[in-house]
Amino acid sequence: MLERVLEAEKILSETVFKELDKIEFANQKKVLDAFIENRVAEHHLKGTTGYGHNDIGREALENVYASIFHTESALVRPHFASGTHALAVGLFGCLSPGDEMVAIVGKPYDTMEEVIGLRGKNQGSLKDWGVSYKQLELNDKKEVDIENIHKIISSKSKVAFVQRSRGYDWRNSVNMSQLKEICQKLREVKEDIIIITDNNYGEFTEALEPTDVGADMMIGSLIKNAGGGIVPCGAFIAGKADLVERAACRLYAPGIGREGGAVLDSYLRLAFQGLFISPHVTMQAVKGAILAAKVFEELGFEVSPRFDERRSDIIQSIKFGKPKILEAFCKSIQEMSPVDSYVTPVPDSVPGYESNVIMAAGNFIEGSTIELSVDGPLREPFIGYLQGGLTYNHCKIALIHSLEKMSAFL
Repeated sequence: MLERVLEAEKILSETVFKELDKIEFANQKKVLDAFIENRVAEHHLKGTTGYGHNDIGREALENVYASIFHTESALVRPHFASGTHALAVGLFGCLSPGDEMVAIVGKPYDTMEEVIGLRGKNQGSLKDWGVSYKQLELNDKKEVDIENIHKIISSKSKVAFVQRSRGYDWRNSVNMSQLKEICQKLREVKEDIIIITDNNYGEFTEALEPTDVGADMMIGSLIKNAGGGIVPCGAFIAGKADLVERAACRLYAPGIGREGGAVLDSYLRLAFQGLFISPHVTMQAVKGAILAAKVFEELGFEVSPRFDERRSDIIQSIKFGKPKILEAFCKSIQEMSPVDSYVTPVPDSVPGYESNVIMAAGNFIEGSTIELSVDGPLREPFIGYLQGGLTYNHCKIALIHSLEKMSAFL
């Protein structure tokens, strides 16, 4: 198995990886320029207490995010519990009773279903709040049905929600060329519609971001790409100033908005540093995913995306077909984790998910998916979603181990 992996790596190093290095360089320069432009200094690494008023470090961090993503404003806070929480805050900030939310990329990720109100009752969902919902199904090619966007947008459609990553679906993530086309079509149909992008898993995988190609707001978790693997919690919202402020008022309270919310010393230092290294860490994870894609495809498994396809997130889907193979893969990844390597993952119910899910993640930060991890719902066709890897070599070592442990199935 070692020889198989090394041969795949040799081919990739001479082709695909060279293009990824160019993307990483462009993103690293963009991040560095934003730090320099906003004159980040030692005093910005120190936080506040209490109400968090006049927090110059928090302000500088948010200005850096706004510069990187070319937006008017940003909200970067440890007070977000997760990416789903940040998405909920952004949606509730932009939507009012009587408005309509339209999902453009089919069914959203499982954890968003209860936020919208597709599952659960009397939880304070968007549906409970009086917001209606529609979704544009994918076309026969499992792609965004751009040609029929005009059929689903109505006069009361307020927000168009675009989930960039594949979630638990067998489709490619939305790349920036496709998103640009989606945004242009939406503007043709309804010029003032608010386009919100769920950017989880997507930052720094391409040279452009959603707000570069027409999105009004982009939202992502800091225990994914933009946190660089060292930010312990939180999320960000970047976009138009009025929309970001409305989100801040939902996170805290009307009248407080972005002016409140203490950010402690240790968090600010990690948030700046994690952002700075995130273009490199993200590309390490992407390279690991591509190596896995090539090896598993050569072994006869269906993978998405394929190793030579354009990528717009860090997720690698592998269709295992049988629950025992999915479970064996998850166990093998867990065994190669720096934390909790001795733990055996088992399928179980997880809050926010419809099916039982098996998750392998021995991470320094609980739930971090920029660190090497894999999960999958226990439902046909038993797909494993591999993501993350702080270093490419960790991905490579874990892949070699997985192939050896799964030899009976290969």
